[in-house]
Amino acid sequence: MPMLVEATKWATNKMPKRITPKTHAILDYAMAAGFFGMAAFFWKRDKRAAVSCLVCGAAETMNSLLTDYPGGVSRAVNFETHGAIDVGLIGLAASLPGLMRFSRQPEARFFGLQGAAMAAVTGLTDFGKSDGRNTR
Repeated sequence: MPMLVEATKWATNKMPKRITPKTHAILDYAMAAGFFGMAAFFWKRDKRAAVSCLVCGAAETMNSLLTDYPGGVSRAVNFETHGAIDVGLIGLAASLPGLMRFSRQPEARFFGLQGAAMAAVTGLTDFGKSDGRNTR
């Protein structure tokens, strides 16, 4: 993973967890929208970057829709597991430029920044906080 993502994870692990499940849901959908928006922007410039954005956006959206939190449609995944999946999605976003062979292109910077933002949100979220919904 890029150093920016690792530094963000290290820094946020030492900070108080202030992001609630509702705020986390809003930020998740904003991250997914960012990926989808950049897919459209990259489409004519670099198809590999655009497809990578679509993959990340779809994965982020599915994780959000299946989570038992405000904004989730299904209760298939509890909020704590959602956080573990988020860590995997951070790794996916950070590694796709290398896997898709566009790591030396300017488009790769977006994935590093988006991965750092995702790491910050995940690191500052209180995954133990209950929102009053039933969890498994």
